[in-house]
Amino acid sequence: MSPSPSAVRRNLVLPTEPAPALSSAAAGAADKLDVVLAIVTLPLAAGALRALPRSTRWQQLHARAPARAGTVRSGSLGNARDTLMVLGYAKAEASAFERLTLAARMLKEAAARHPRSMGLCSTGKGTAATGLLEALIAASLACAFELPSIRAPAHPEGRLQKLVLLGEHSVDTRRATAVARGTNLTRWLTALPPNVLDARGYRQAIARLARAHDLKLTWLDERALKRAGAGAFLAVAQGNHSRDAGIAHLQYRPARRARGGRADVALIGKGILFDTGGVNLKPHRSMLEMHTDMSGSAVALATLVALAELRAPLAADAWLAITENNIGPHAYRPQEVVRAANGVTIQVVHTDAEGRMVLADTLALAARTQPRFMMDFATLTGACVHALTERMSGVFANRPALAQALYEAGRASGERVWAFPFEEDFDADLESKVADIIQCTVDGKGDHILATRFLSRFVPAEIPWAHVDLSASTRTGGLAHVATEVTGFGARLALELLLGPGLRKALEAK
Repeated sequence: MSPSPSAVRRNLVLPTEPAPALSSAAAGAADKLDVVLAIVTLPLAAGALRALPRSTRWQQLHARAPARAGTVRSGSLGNARDTLMVLGYAKAEASAFERLTLAARMLKEAAARHPRSMGLCSTGKGTAATGLLEALIAASLACAFELPSIRAPAHPEGRLQKLVLLGEHSVDTRRATAVARGTNLTRWLTALPPNVLDARGYRQAIARLARAHDLKLTWLDERALKRAGAGAFLAVAQGNHSRDAGIAHLQYRPARRARGGRADVALIGKGILFDTGGVNLKPHRSMLEMHTDMSGSAVALATLVALAELRAPLAADAWLAITENNIGPHAYRPQEVVRAANGVTIQVVHTDAEGRMVLADTLALAARTQPRFMMDFATLTGACVHALTERMSGVFANRPALAQALYEAGRASGERVWAFPFEEDFDADLESKVADIIQCTVDGKGDHILATRFLSRFVPAEIPWAHVDLSASTRTGGLAHVATEVTGFGARLALELLLGPGLRKALEAK
């Protein structure tokens, strides 16, 4: 008998398999492992391979052919266990994205063995060696993570259970694993089928995460949103067959900070659980993957959870706009005029521009709490994909220094971004004869820019704000260290920005 939808939802809504245990050991522990991966920089320093376990075997592997950056080779460690050794070559000045991409190639070689234990090591010292080893950790945890599947595992005997860092290292393993879990949680939620991650299932997942990480959760249902004047969100939600839509507000406060105090950062996420396009119905090819249109909310949620896991010193909120965009007798229509929570009236032009509608009210409600910084994540426009492909995501900021900080966080994290214009003269294209603003233009030119200018009407100018258009949330063949189509893009970027010095400097800039 097939499981009921509620049973499937209960079993799948959050991952249950434990992540591989991460530990450190001397190089000699390699003989007890199924696979050992070593990543080295070119030009290879004299004696660089001597620090590796059974160094003679690595030297022989290296001597097979001239080494080129970005390449991978493998062989046997020559021990009784026949441990597979995988050697990767990186440029000394390799970017974070290049390091992660190389690590993914190495993991693809290792995964063919279905290992239960793996050792990771890099040669050299300092930040370069640390960056290489962190890339291997990120790729290993991404490779070991299985996306939701309602079928038997393909290789139940080969689940990776143990990761061992061999030799001396200075990697912050606590942060590395929290960031990896953030990416994997984003991937999991984004990949769930829409009948599992419906509004009710998502709310259950959020509640479980809130309890597990001591987060305060407030659920604003449709009645509460009506009282708040959130007409833009409710216009989209009114086409749903159930009344389960709402906005989740979560709060993380570090020790000795008041639970209800002002947030240092508010993370806002678009959570469209399935997007039909509404009355302006999407064609089949465009609709097929629209269960992933909630990945922005997954990024915001996963980032908040990672901050809580790390007990980060900053107070953070997450605001998740959760609904579907359906077609039906009550669905909103072009040319309707609705009023958002901050009083701005919107002339609807295209019902498939629903993301900016739900974000408008969510941004306005988050702004009422006066956070020191706001950052939203959304799979918002096809225009951003056309501009950047799925290799990068687009960013916008209402402070030049903030846009620069985002770019640098993208370089450091390996989740690359590109900043687009945020000039006021674009607003002329959003003028309406019957409302304060039109939702979008008919021709769609520069829609990623105009969508951001639209959203800016719901963020007070005095609050520093960044918008991330997640054009890299899915990519055929994967991206960087993630081999699956669902990339989990956004959590690494956000955590790099929030945990590093770049954000503080940007907010202090004139």
